[in-house]
Amino acid sequence: MTLDGTTEQPGIDDDAPSTVVFDIGEVLIDETRVWAVWADLLGVSHLTFASVLGAAIVQGEGLRAVFDHLAPNLEWQSLEQEHEHRYGGFREEDLYPDARGCLEELVSLGFSIVIAGNQPARRRAQLASLGLPHDAMAMSEELGVAKPDPAFFDRVLELAGGDEPGELLYVGDRTDNDVAPAAAAGLRTCWLRRGPWGQLQDLPDTTEEPDLVLEGLGELATLLTTWRGGTT
Repeated sequence: MTLDGTTEQPGIDDDAPSTVVFDIGEVLIDETRVWAVWADLLGVSHLTFASVLGAAIVQGEGLRAVFDHLAPNLEWQSLEQEHEHRYGGFREEDLYPDARGCLEELVSLGFSIVIAGNQPARRRAQLASLGLPHDAMAMSEELGVAKPDPAFFDRVLELAGGDEPGELLYVGDRTDNDVAPAAAAGLRTCWLRRGPWGQLQDLPDTTEEPDLVLEGLGELATLLTTWRGGTT
């Protein structure tokens, strides 16, 4: 069942998820600074980098294609340390305005919160320092596996304390890394359509419709409460 503001809401007879799992990039964290720093390092304008990134997403290519196009003679991995130095890690200013309020409201309503996404291990401490409410948190590098590998979602289930897959709602912006593999693992899914991937990707024909489709997190707590038959 899809919810995008125009379609039918989930029925109260459905088994509502009790744990909400949040991806990080473009769900909780606005990655604008990430790409701006890369553009500066490559010596191109922010608009140029964004345009090439968008084209790569539409064509189904990975980030490697962006760097190959903009700096074909450069081993971009050699700049990762300098990128991290300039970027400086997650900051309060990088949080989407609706992120903290959404998590706090979900906690107040009795939902468990897991934060898990494709990120280097160092991001855990940076994100934890922002004080977002959560019950469990892990980066893919810590888990030893990254999305869309099905094993990533096995680890997510472990983080959730052994819940059944249908008790979890995975909130992600990407159809290839988030919605499709989470659904295949039996999790409920929320497609958050913001950021480059959320705006430009389509849902694969072979993937079932996500349970929720949103453009922001502001309504998530209300919708989940309605889903489980409560009142708001």
